[in-house]
Amino acid sequence: MILKFKLLGSSVDAWEAPLEPVLLLVFRVLINSKDKAISSNLSFVIPFNQIHDRTKKFKGLDYFPINQSYKVEAKFTRTPDSKPFKMQTSTSRAPVYQKYGEVEFELNGKTQKLNLYQSHGLREKEEYKNYLFIPFYDLTNSFDSYGGGRYIDLEIPEGEIMIIDFNKAYNPYCAYGNNYSCPIANRLKIKVEAGVKAWKKD
Repeated sequence: MILKFKLLGSSVDAWEAPLEPVLLLVFRVLINSKDKAISSNLSFVIPFNQIHDRTKKFKGLDYFPINQSYKVEAKFTRTPDSKPFKMQTSTSRAPVYQKYGEVEFELNGKTQKLNLYQSHGLREKEEYKNYLFIPFYDLTNSFDSYGGGRYIDLEIPEGEIMIIDFNKAYNPYCAYGNNYSCPIANRLKIKVEAGVKAWKKD
């Protein structure tokens, strides 16, 4: 889900506002929304026989501290000739995706590149027709963050520049239950110490 926030009574986009204090407030809203979404849907993402114990213990998700250096401006290049393919997932399920483009940016002093994908199933729905998806691994996986990688949702840009905010990186459903299959793609050879951390199940 793509979440957008704007301060009530203001024409200023909250994501473009200074880090303090407005951005901290906005991210707190985002974090609370994620926590409530996961908490209210634990019966959906967690196997039935584990629901009661997990819901009682759920105290909210853990996040890396907000860090503006992980909000980057990226050069976006479309890949219109890419063919649809069956994306590898954590199970035998193989949903059809298409590589929509690439983004290149600087992070941690190095040039990074990620592929953006579009789901053939979701793009048929009006609310998701502009939806793009970045699944990625980084060197925090299996340590501070979920071992199966994390996701970032974006929308198709009008131009050649995209803003990618790793502070918004979230876990796939696989992080909360073993009965899901999650896409596997993109590997960053750096630590991305931003966004949600691994969920502590116990």
